[in-house]
Amino acid sequence: MRPTAVREVDTPQGPGRVTIRRPRNARGSVVLGHGAGGQGWSVEIVALTEALTGDGWAVALVDQPWRLAGRRVATPPRALDAAWVPILASLTSGRAAMPRPLVVGGRSAGARVACRTAVEVGANSVLCLSFPLHPPGKPESSRAEELLAPVRAGLPVHVVQGERDPFGSPDEVRAVLPDPEVVSSAQGTHSFGRQPDDVVEAVREWLRRTHG
Repeated sequence: MRPTAVREVDTPQGPGRVTIRRPRNARGSVVLGHGAGGQGWSVEIVALTEALTGDGWAVALVDQPWRLAGRRVATPPRALDAAWVPILASLTSGRAAMPRPLVVGGRSAGARVACRTAVEVGANSVLCLSFPLHPPGKPESSRAEELLAPVRAGLPVHVVQGERDPFGSPDEVRAVLPDPEVVSSAQGTHSFGRQPDDVVEAVREWLRRTHG
């Protein structure tokens, strides 16, 4: 991926980094966060960035401060939110503000952050990839309230979930949402498959339906 801009943004948790690909006359913006481990971007995020920028969307990938600090495991949810909010503010204000509609999202922990903060950052919709509904083998420890937060605020939400995701199957996610049609099944587990074409197409179709 060749970015059109890379910037660091100061946050209460230290500097975060945003990698932006912005086609000319972009039709809107998709801002995505990563999961809770590792330093690289997942295959489906890379594929989505290529596909969506080809469709005319600006895409911004947000590296949380813990990554820039060289840690291998994410900081607690409250710290993730505290960094995400000012990063989004930097992207949506000023003369270089990214165009609307604003779609916020991410995979796994990044999806949780997007749901918790969607209203605060002024998002128009939320995209969740591999939403971790519960820890593996612990369905009683549900994070459904996080997923429901933007829904209850009236924001369109879409979830793409691996068919064999131990953090919650597509049917488990559908069961906690008022509209089961907002969940798409994809091949694989929490990491999806090696060829995430089904993930990309599910997201593109949802964006076409939701934002034209």
